Parts: sequence; C-alpha cells; structure tokens
Amino acid sequence: MDKALRQFYLASMVVFVCFGIAAERYGFFPAPQLKWVYNQAKLALGLFGQENQWYYIPSNGRQRVENLKPEQVQPGLTMLTGMGPDKTLQISIVDSAGTLVQHWTIDWFELWPDATHLADNFMPISRPGTHVHGAKLMDNGDVVFNFENLGLVRLDACGNTVFRLPYQTHHSVFQDESGTIWLPGQTNYTQVWDKYPGFVPPFKDDTVAQVSPQGELLTTQSVMALLDKNGLMGLTLMSSLSSRDPKPTGDLFHLNDVEVFPTSMAEGVFKHGDVMISLRNINTVLVYDPKTLAIRFISTGHFARQHDPDFIDGNHISVYDNNHVPGVKDKHSKIVAVSAIDGSVRTLFAGAQSLPFYSKIMGKHQWLANGNLLVLESFNGRAMELNRDNELVWAYNNVIEGTDKVGIMEGAERLAPRFDKAFFNALNRHCQAPN
Repeated sequence: MDKALRQFYLASMVVFVCFGIAAERYGFFPAPQLKWVYNQAKLALGLFGQENQWYYIPSNGRQRVENLKPEQVQPGLTMLTGMGPDKTLQISIVDSAGTLVQHWTIDWFELWPDATHLADNFMPISRPGTHVHGAKLMDNGDVVFNFENLGLVRLDACGNTVFRLPYQTHHSVFQDESGTIWLPGQTNYTQVWDKYPGFVPPFKDDTVAQVSPQGELLTTQSVMALLDKNGLMGLTLMSSLSSRDPKPTGDLFHLNDVEVFPTSMAEGVFKHGDVMISLRNINTVLVYDPKTLAIRFISTGHFARQHDPDFIDGNHISVYDNNHVPGVKDKHSKIVAVSAIDGSVRTLFAGAQSLPFYSKIMGKHQWLANGNLLVLESFNGRAMELNRDNELVWAYNNVIEGTDKVGIMEGAERLAPRFDKAFFNALNRHCQAPN
C-alpha cells in the first residue's frame, strides 16, 4: 500500500470517528437508529434471554408467606402476577396462607405463535420472551392481561383463549363501571412524523386505549396530541440530550397506568369519567376530561419514575413513587398523597430500617376496605400488606422453589369478597367436567 493510500485510509478513519462522536452527542443519523436497534436487541436477548436473568433475585432465605398479624389482614384472596420457575409467566390466586386457589401458566409462544402485528424488533425470541404486566380478573373468572408491549389476551378459567387483541398494550389493565377496559398502548414511528417533524425516529408515542370486554379496540388517544392540545409541548422535549437543538427520540413518555374516576366517589377537582395517566419518563401524573381533552390537574417532578397513581377521593390521589434517583445512597421508594387543590405532596409510607421498601422499576399499590395498604415491591418479588400504622401484617414472597431466588412480581390485588374459594372451585369443576 503506497503512502498516499495509507494517508487516505487514516484520514477517512479520523473523519468517521469524529462523525460518530458528533452523531452520538447531537443525535445525528444514524446514532438514534443504532441505539434503538441495540436496545431492542438487549430487550430480546438480554433482559429476557439466557444471559441476564434479571427477573430472578437473590431471596436470602425468605419464606413464601409471612402472617405476622393475621387478625389485621383484610379478608379475601389475592391475585398475583409474576415470574415462575424455569422462566415461566404466571398469574396465581392465593389465600392468606399462600395456598393456591387458581392458576394460569402463561406462554407467549403457545398463545401467540402467529403474531403478525409485531415488527421484527419486537418479536420474542426465547422464553420467557416478555412478561405479563397488567392483569384484571373479570366478573366471570376470566383473566385479561398484557403481554408487555406485545398485545392483550383474555383467557377463561380453563386456560382457553377468549380473545387476542393485536395491539401493542402494556403495563396496566383497568376496567371501568361500564365494563370498558382502559390500558396503555403505543404507536411506534420509524419514519419522520409529518405533524411533529422535529422528533427523531425511531420514537414511541404512547396511547390511551379503550377496549370492549369482547376484545374490540374502541378508541385510542395520543399522549403527544393530548399534551399539544393543552400547551404542554415542553414536556415532550425532556428526552432530548441536545442543549441547543432539541432532538427528542426513543421512549418519550413511558405511559404506565390509566385509570378512570368512578361514580362511587364524590366529585371535587376530579369529575366522574375523568382519566388519570402516569408518564414515567417525564415524572408526570395528570388527570384529563376524555371528552374535551382538557387537563384538570397535573403534577410534574414531585416523584421520580413513578407508577400506579390511584384516586383517593375527588381532590386527592396516591402515587407509587419509585424514587429511582441515580447515585442516591439511601434508596427507598414511597407511597405519597398529592392534593389536586394546592399541589402539596405528603409521604404516606417510605419503609424503614426494619421494613425496607424499594423498587426501582414497576410497582403497584391498593387501598383495602379496612384501611390497610397492599404494596407491591416488584423488583424485590414481594407483596406487603400494611396496617394504618405502617406495620407489616402480611407478606407474600414469590419464592422460586428449589433455588435461593425470588421472581419479580408485576401485580398484586386483593380481590372482592365474592371471588372466594367456592367461586373458583365451581369454575374448576366446570373445567374438569367431560364435554
């Protein structure tokens, strides 16, 4: 190779390296696209593949059930969603002693082998392939759940498929008083969006989806359009790392909960039928009127990477504040109450040295009829019931038998009294009966 050619190759390498550094720093093509491909490959092969089984966590010899103050436990069965042994996905219903009453083993590859609605970068490759994030028990004992970011499924008590909705749903499933199912969905943009050309593909716009109990997609509402209509486009730029020319890209909002204000609560700032959503990646919870799209209440920055806001009454909400702030030594999550009247925030539960509480991702909470609080420490594989004094009265640890680990848990819900053992025994007898 002559000297001129060597100099040409060297100069070309310098140019490519400099361009690569600039592309990463300022979001030039193809840095965002390569990052998207890398993250999707990591999701398929790392997070849910063979090498990095993050969904199993050292258990330190925990017992499956801790019945510390049984007389203070809210009666009823509990529906649990989590990772099972051998990379299986499970939805289980247990009593306070941890005895299994009902159970579904969920397998993406068996239930949805023909998922033509998914782009190649979303298609699961090996078990578990995804996880079940968001589940709801229906009146007749069926269960509706999300294959995270992949689609919505309804199974009957016998495990038979009632419907599959080929729409990329995720995180939560909420059923309102009319029976309509509300949940997060998403639209993925791999090309420039004409309406918002400044956003750098690939990126995701979350949607608020309504689905009938029969699995029909009724409506979707773009989160981007909702913020735009309310003059809040500044929130959409929070994913940009560029200081001079914002180039938002990727997972803009990370919608992780949708709930509707019920008629069983008296109105205040919130009105019957209002919709509350949680946008994790911009640390925002807001409530809006689905008819006019006017935002009634918004709170930003009072929590870090939050999940699962719940209505307390017409003027207050509670929020699962993951409080995931990088570099902080005292890592603890919180359940906080937020006033829609004055925006004030107060901590209801933050754990203690004797009762640690921290989940950097996921997490849910439920207010029980007796005033207790059911808290799901998802990334520690634990559901905890606390009394009014924040004392632990009951806990369920998702112990993986034959190992020293627990599996993550995405859901824990204390069921209504009518969903008792007799209810599920009748369903199981029906499943076992000859045709």
